[in-house]
Amino acid sequence: MTHVPFLIAAFSIFILVLAADALGSWLRLRSAKRQALRRQERLRARDKSPAAAPLSTELSR
Repeated sequence: MTHVPFLIAAFSIFILVLAADALGSWLRLRSAKRQALRRQERLRARDKSPAAAPLSTELSR
């Protein structure tokens, strides 16, 4: 009786779980980077927008 098939199956499952974890982490990091970049672009666009028009003098009496 040999344990080789069991060892191959165990290491295969270990490698599959490790690869799935790495892929999930990579996708999560990619999404977070993209989200941070979009937020930074939004903040820059907000800073470059022209100032709001002054209020009418009619209301300041």
